[in-house]
Amino acid sequence: MKIANNTKFLLGMHSFPKFGPSRLKRIKNYFSNYEHAFKASVHELIKAQIEEKIAYEFIEARQKINPEKILEKLEQEKINIITLDEKKYPSLLKEIYNPPILLYYKGTLPDNNGFNLSIVGARKFTSYGKQVVSEITRDLVQNNINIISGLALGIDTLAHQITLDNHGKTYAILGTGIDNKSIYPPSNYYLSQKIISSGGAIISEFPLHTLPLRHHFPQRNRIISGLSLGTLVIEASIKSGALITARFALEQNREVFAVPGSIFSLMSEGPLNLIKQGANPVKNAEEILENLDLREINTYINNKKIIADSPLEEAILKFLSKEAVHINNIVRLSALNVSIVSSTLTLMEMKGMVKNLGGMEYVLAR
Repeated sequence: MKIANNTKFLLGMHSFPKFGPSRLKRIKNYFSNYEHAFKASVHELIKAQIEEKIAYEFIEARQKINPEKILEKLEQEKINIITLDEKKYPSLLKEIYNPPILLYYKGTLPDNNGFNLSIVGARKFTSYGKQVVSEITRDLVQNNINIISGLALGIDTLAHQITLDNHGKTYAILGTGIDNKSIYPPSNYYLSQKIISSGGAIISEFPLHTLPLRHHFPQRNRIISGLSLGTLVIEASIKSGALITARFALEQNREVFAVPGSIFSLMSEGPLNLIKQGANPVKNAEEILENLDLREINTYINNKKIIADSPLEEAILKFLSKEAVHINNIVRLSALNVSIVSSTLTLMEMKGMVKNLGGMEYVLAR
């Protein structure tokens, strides 16, 4: 990997855990270059507004920091870096307060001419949440919207996977290092590789081997919202990290969207609270596109009526909608034999006409 000498020393400074975005910004503003900063005395670092205690800690720590070795590890793992000063640095992210001075990434960064939306939500979602994220994500992707999320279990994972299933591009922002051993959660390692191979990227501001410490995730959430024109929250408890992402979006003057849910579900409390605070309540992708003035790229949403291929399918379609219906209710309403309803639904599912949400509950597929 060929990088400027100045960037090499930035890598060295960035590997010191206590040099986060704020302190690195002070260092950048004070020193003429990062080589000078890396080799600076305690007195010079204090002049750059680095606290005395932190300055002494860095002087001691830098004896074990070898920028060349860090560079070698990045090359071994095929990890790229980009700095705030480079033209290809994500333009939306550059606009936020305290953008990352340095980003690590595997894959291809989002094009600055593209349109990004972040989708976040609960780790433990309901069948309603699954249906919502499936349909909205699919329709956004079919309208050339890139999906940003955090690779977390739950809604994040669903958003990434559905994007890939619909041949879209998705970008996962991690709260850890992006070397193979640091991918978190480990169960999503394969998903992260699929994201990369499908034209997207995994991205982090954290150095190699950074552990999934609790305070890292709120910090990374500002990047999720910062890369996006807006943030969509689908199911979240009142204390969910998804609400932190939404708060960052508001602070960054980006749009916040929330999907209303059942008043009886704890997973509806977060979106409801956001709506009370002024978030845009939405029920489909078209409303999001309209709000973002992106209706001109709204050419793919499929609003075609599903046409039955047989009298049996026609009879069953009468009782299906976007609301989940149990097979027992379809049997009762249609007055058809349960085995006939079951086999017809299976055939309709294979044709992409209906979806089985689990628990023998069905909805229209579009």
